[in-house]
Amino acid sequence: MNVERRLKELGLFLPNPPQPAGNYQPWIFSGNLLFLSGQFPIENGASRYVGRVGAELTEADGYAAARLAASNVLAQIQAALGRFDRLDHLVRVEGHIASAPDWNNAPKVLDGASDLFASVLGERGRHTRTAFTPPLLPLNLAVELVVVAAVNWTGHNQQNRNSSESYV
Repeated sequence: MNVERRLKELGLFLPNPPQPAGNYQPWIFSGNLLFLSGQFPIENGASRYVGRVGAELTEADGYAAARLAASNVLAQIQAALGRFDRLDHLVRVEGHIASAPDWNNAPKVLDGASDLFASVLGERGRHTRTAFTPPLLPLNLAVELVVVAAVNWTGHNQQNRNSSESYV
């Protein structure tokens, strides 16, 4: 599946990948794995979906926040790899959802991310997943996604792959 073509078919556009909020790399390679730092529901540099699911935000808001964070994941993957044909598949998605004390439907919210990955990446978007429901996340944002992806370097330049330099 051609990811760029699929994005167009779905009427989706990847945002510019958000810059780190601190002194860390947005992504780094180790062998054939790409590790992405946490991605949040940030759009055009602005925080979206601020608060806790089950309190200030609804589950539908949480789903949308996870979907927006997932689009930032895809933008970071594209920034790291230059092209999606180097992405073998997603391996693991950790979802952190800022949650009210009595709210406990994390799988429904995280489906916002998983559904987007499946729609855009097809089989390469299938992944393992775990969910955490802390009371607060950085910047008071509702969702944070931490993703590990497998990279296929066959036929591609592997120079500097252990750094955070992209491979355009």
